[in-house]
Amino acid sequence: MASRQSSAPLARDNDDCFPNNESPGAEIAILPKDVSLSVNYLPTKFSTGLLSPAPRRRRGKADPQLPKRGGGREAFKSGEARMPEEGDEDYDGITGGWFGGKGKEGGHTRPRMRWNKFKWALFTANICLSIYALTGLIFCLLTWFDVFEHADIVRVGNRTELILSTVATTLAAVTSVIGWAGILMNNRSFLAVYTFLLWICFAFLVTPGYITYKQRTFNLEGKINSQWSRALGAEGRLRIQNRLHCCGYFSPFVEATVSQTCYARSVLPGCKAAYLSFEKHVLEIWYTIAFSLVPLQIAIMVTGLLCSNHITYRFGKGMMPKAYRLSMNSMAVIMDNYANQLAEQYGSDVASDIITRSRSNLQLGSLGYNSVSATTTSTGGGGRHDSFASRPEVM
Repeated sequence: MASRQSSAPLARDNDDCFPNNESPGAEIAILPKDVSLSVNYLPTKFSTGLLSPAPRRRRGKADPQLPKRGGGREAFKSGEARMPEEGDEDYDGITGGWFGGKGKEGGHTRPRMRWNKFKWALFTANICLSIYALTGLIFCLLTWFDVFEHADIVRVGNRTELILSTVATTLAAVTSVIGWAGILMNNRSFLAVYTFLLWICFAFLVTPGYITYKQRTFNLEGKINSQWSRALGAEGRLRIQNRLHCCGYFSPFVEATVSQTCYARSVLPGCKAAYLSFEKHVLEIWYTIAFSLVPLQIAIMVTGLLCSNHITYRFGKGMMPKAYRLSMNSMAVIMDNYANQLAEQYGSDVASDIITRSRSNLQLGSLGYNSVSATTTSTGGGGRHDSFASRPEVM
């Protein structure tokens, strides 16, 4: 009877450990993978505000009782915390101007931000990408708009290569814009997309180079013969004749398209020699430019891979990893196990006193815990002690 009476306050105190008047059985139903019991890990590299409910340090007022928070350029020094506070510089693009200028916030001037060497490397690499992407895109557009003297010949005879080159330069230009957004805003998500798109740009860069090299190197004359006879058609042959000032393929009597300057008694030469010479020259320039950009593109890709995650010295996303977050359920299980171990070693009275003082020292009341009396009762001479959660509720 005494054992039943002594368990009554324990049952009432145990109800206080579970919010929303949930029964102990509801805690037992929680899966083990949903409860973090990592209490032996001391995350010294995390911000103090994540580990202690102490008052936050005000900006501009140094408090010797509060340790310095992490982030910024000093993050990797020995003994420094790596998790930034809300006002730290290099805080993932949330604070400060794009170029680290001074800005007014909260009535004071923020310190001038500095770019690290990784950010400068990304900045230089993206400048190179932007220059060659915009230059190539401009030349492709001018070709499509027939600005150059022989641009129409390229549009007719090298349409596939021109489309691929336009796609490559457009994609490279879009990628450089995403890179600028990630670099100037210190956004690692943008830089991850930027690094991935660099590989796609590399594929589209070498494709037209390979096609033009293969076409010029292997039997270009036979390919020109087949193209004039089968692929160009009357309209395509007419456009080439007008640009090269020729008539027919060998002569006005062989596969010629009749026009005001090309007819049976025309004195214009055939188009084969001029067209073949033009294609040799254009294709050589094409694959030379494409392959000469490959080392630069590879350097940009390597720079993106190595530097995109170090745009600032901030560690991670500035958040406590989920594996080390203690919930209400976790604390209930931890305190239950702790009380059972103390009761087994020192007895129920000592365990109750230690648990009470532990709750006061850990300031569990600020987290929603009430001060409870961790009293356990022994059965069969005190050799074994029941768990808090296994106690029946006494009405």
